Amino acid sequence: MLYPLYVHHEEGSAWGGEFPDIPGCFTAADDLADLPRMAQEAVEAHFHGEALSIPEPSSIEQWVNDAIYTNGVWMLVEIDLAKVNTKPIRLNISLPANLVQRIDRAAEAAHMSRSGFLAKAAQQAMAS
Repeated sequence: MLYPLYVHHEEGSAWGGEFPDIPGCFTAADDLADLPRMAQEAVEAHFHGEALSIPEPSSIEQWVNDAIYTNGVWMLVEIDLAKVNTKPIRLNISLPANLVQRIDRAAEAAHMSRSGFLAKAAQQAMAS
């Protein structure tokens, strides 16, 4: 998903970035070209193991006139939410027995757990 990143730079320092949609999530890179990669790592670290919901991205237009974000530029960065490890939750679902058997065989063939297989299938379905 494309998230707005507010980017600022002062002479002699790294490029800094912050996500207005993810309060408290900051990133930095010595080279501007590295900022998107570092932004991905920052989001992954920010949510690692936490039972927090990841907010939907807003538009840059929502923030461009905000007094907090002055003397910088905006960048849209692609954040791969599939790589963000939030704390798992247990849920109870009902599926046909023959489907569960097929899922288990496919998961075993992929060296995955049933939960991991279903999570990956759901992520792929939502990415389409």
